[in-house]
Amino acid sequence: MSTMNISLPDALKSYVDEQVSERGYGTSSEYVRELIRKDRDRQQLRGLLLAGAASAAAEPVTASYFDGLRNRVRQDPPKGSSE
Repeated sequence: MSTMNISLPDALKSYVDEQVSERGYGTSSEYVRELIRKDRDRQQLRGLLLAGAASAAAEPVTASYFDGLRNRVRQDPPKGSSE
């Protein structure tokens, strides 16, 4: 694992320390890693949403579409399911 040092104003350092204490993180590094992971996930989701918005229109989604989707899920439970 690589090391990165960051500088924070006192107010932000205090905030990080509070979050570590109140939210059960072991260290400030764990908290910062979690923030970075969430930001990465948010960016990935944003990219997917933008790609979807730019894609060609599909057939309209209707109640029957969702009925069929529910039926497929009920008939084919996910792998590792105890059903």
